[in-house]
Amino acid sequence: MADNRPSPDEARTFLRSNESVGNIDLLITDANGIVRGKRIRRDALGKVYEKGICLPGSIFGCDICGDTVETTGLGFDRGDSDDICLPVPDTLSLTGWQSGADAQVIMSMFEADGTPFFADPRQVLERVLARFRADGLNPMIAVELEFYLLDREAGAGGAPQPPMSPVTGERESSTQVYGMAELDAYSAFLDEVDRLCSMQNLPADTAVAEYAPGQYEINLHHVADAAAACDQAMLLKRIIKRAAERFGMDATFMAKPYADRSGSGTHIHVSMLDAGGGNVFEDASPAGSEALRYAVGGLLEAMPESMAILAPNANSFRRFQPGNFVPMTPCWGVNNRTTAIRIPAGDPAARRIEHRVAGADANVYLVVAAVLAGMHHGMANEIEPPPPSEGDAAAEEGTLPNSWLHAIEALQRGAILPGYLGEDFLRVFAACRRQERLSYEASVSPLEIEWYLRTV
Repeated sequence: MADNRPSPDEARTFLRSNESVGNIDLLITDANGIVRGKRIRRDALGKVYEKGICLPGSIFGCDICGDTVETTGLGFDRGDSDDICLPVPDTLSLTGWQSGADAQVIMSMFEADGTPFFADPRQVLERVLARFRADGLNPMIAVELEFYLLDREAGAGGAPQPPMSPVTGERESSTQVYGMAELDAYSAFLDEVDRLCSMQNLPADTAVAEYAPGQYEINLHHVADAAAACDQAMLLKRIIKRAAERFGMDATFMAKPYADRSGSGTHIHVSMLDAGGGNVFEDASPAGSEALRYAVGGLLEAMPESMAILAPNANSFRRFQPGNFVPMTPCWGVNNRTTAIRIPAGDPAARRIEHRVAGADANVYLVVAAVLAGMHHGMANEIEPPPPSEGDAAAEEGTLPNSWLHAIEALQRGAILPGYLGEDFLRVFAACRRQERLSYEASVSPLEIEWYLRTV
């Protein structure tokens, strides 16, 4: 355990520099992407750094409603026992919130003997990263998050609806992709996001209006620490939700909140650094180097069994519709936003892969772990991809698992991800998804009542 424990000097220095801090949130992210943890007083922070805190491992065996799925084996089978959570070094920061905790630190779970807890998504990612470190490689990651701002008052029948424009006072209704007026109208909200990102040391880069009223995207700058990039994405989601609340709105990362509007995705950009800091994907060709091609080949091969992670719930699959820039086939292309794997145009030194399949509702640690697993598999086995797609890739043959059940089954049959993410973790993840699906399928929707109650 000693090797995993951060230095208590970090806590002491932080508290001396921030005497007004009263409460600190201890944050840990479950497999659903939900942030859990504890809130402590400042005088307990030193003990947390020295000894950690106890949380039950069953938090990684919860469904989206927070209920423990007993078939994971993480609940009653192990006596709902506690494990040790330790602070992740260099993640202690001020929050900048108007209320609640003044500071926060990210935690990760370990067994009593110091072994990383197999079902902690952050530890799952670290397991994948160890394979790259052994090969002298380091993935550089940038995350793009799409989301919707919502009116806190629901529409007809409880349906979500866009917010009222702070400028016109009218409800947002038009699609103005990359519209500057839309950024100006919500500048107070975006300024608050920027302020909070600065307080929490997040490298927020750009913001754009997306392809529906009330939909936006905020990008994080690339960093040469994949786990830190995921930490930052998790914190950015919290920031966006808190900033929206401050201005009387809600923010959602639901993949498809509106049936007739674009879904929200998580796009992952990856370049690959060698031991000297050079990008092994760099090449004068727009399609990149041989190493990049192999990485693409592995991604395409691993994509079907990755879908349960990239699209983890029932609503996730409503996002996969033609004409919405959401890839529906395992394909790649150069400067082509209709493909699952895109090689962006630009400076050859920044040559990279953009993975465009995951929804905004997915756990970013697990998304990045699955993406990197596919890339490592391709590079290690020199897997050549098919020719790049040109034009609208939606017209191509071959589809990814297109339903929740098919995705879970593909994950459980997978031959690539178990060796990277761990068979024990995938068993727990699949058990949670299956139980959640059973609960979902047991409900009777209003549409079923409307269609069938008096007609059959």
